[in-house]
Order: sequence, then structure tokens, then C-alpha cells
Amino acid sequence: MAKLFFLEDDPILGEAIRLQLQLEGHIVEWAKSLRGAKELYPQGGWELFLLDVNLPDGTGMDFCSWVRGQKEEAPAIFLTARTDEDSVVQGFNVGANDYIRKPFGRNELAARIRNQLSERRAPVDMLRFNDVILLKNQQALKFGESTIPLNRREFEILSVFFERPDAVVTREALLSRLDAGDEIFDRTIDSHISHIRSKLKKNGIETMKIASVYGSGYRLEKIS
Repeated sequence: MAKLFFLEDDPILGEAIRLQLQLEGHIVEWAKSLRGAKELYPQGGWELFLLDVNLPDGTGMDFCSWVRGQKEEAPAIFLTARTDEDSVVQGFNVGANDYIRKPFGRNELAARIRNQLSERRAPVDMLRFNDVILLKNQQALKFGESTIPLNRREFEILSVFFERPDAVVTREALLSRLDAGDEIFDRTIDSHISHIRSKLKKNGIETMKIASVYGSGYRLEKIS
């Protein structure tokens, strides 16, 4: 299951694709214009972008270029009737990871989405932000010569931040990362964030911070 950003202006085709993706277990948020896409984007937590090219007020390429400018790293797949080589090259130049020509089959779309998600979720032993390293195999932070242990919740939350540096992360995105079997509320997230901040301060980590973004969530920021 993944949270997908879907941009398509055709209501009939869009509804068919959305239904297919939901039946496969994905969470799908649908925008129907370039303006609508930019309004939807701050919701955050995106794991893949599925973008139509031709829109009533711009193009999916315009949007892809814009999100890459926001330091968004989630993979993007273009869906388009354009078949010329120049359009394909342009798509990759603005940050696309894959390009599917219309019409396409249900199985092809599902396979390409699985491929992009599996590549993004490939295991990585460590993630770095500024001079702090998140050690996935040890479930700990490494700072200088110090190794700072984390509990399971703190580790999962910090993993989201380290995977999306400088991006606003909503509480919904954090909640979706934590185990669905447990009863977790917004205030639980706030409590874990508070504990993480205390650990950073206690261990003298002053080169990064988890900043609150009013009305949106949190962001991992560098401190110069």
C-alpha cells in the first residue's frame, strides 16, 4: 500500500484509474488541474506521483518540475498520449522516473508502480542529515563518537524525516508510517517528537532540529 498523488483532468479515465489503484490497496489523492495539484501537494506523505501531461491550465511536466524544486524525491510516472521522442526526453529532464503511453493496460500500470515503489523502498543501512546519521540496523542515531539509541516509535518518526529532508511532514504522514494495529493519536505523535527533541538536546546535537510548521506538521531543518 502506498499514498499516491494522482493528476488527471479526464473525469472518466481518472475515476477508472483511481478505482483500480484503490482496489490494489493504495491511498489515492486526485487533482484535476495544475492549480489543484499545487493546492493538494502540501498534504505531504507522497510515495509516488502519477501525472497526466496535458492539463487545462498547464502540464504535468510543469508540476513535476515544480515539485522537484520543492526537493521532492518520490518517484513520478507520466501518463500521456504524447508518443514523440522529444516529449519523452522532456519528461525525464524535468524529473520523471517512468513514462507510460496511453492507452495502457491495467497490469502494465500496476507493474510499473510496483517497480518504482520497490526501488524507493530498497533497504538502506543508514541515512545522513547534516552531520547526524540514522543507523537503521541499530535503530540509533550516530553523532560524532556517540551512538544514541531510539525506541521503535522514535526510530520510525526520524526515518520519515531523514527520508524527506527539509520537507514539511504532516501528522497524517507520520501516523501512516506507524503500525496501524496500535491506537495512535495526534497527541501521541507530539509526545514522541518532544522526546526526540529532548534526546537531541541532551546529546549535544545542535546542527539540526525538528521545527513545528503551524497548521501543517513538522520539518527537519539544518542549523548552521
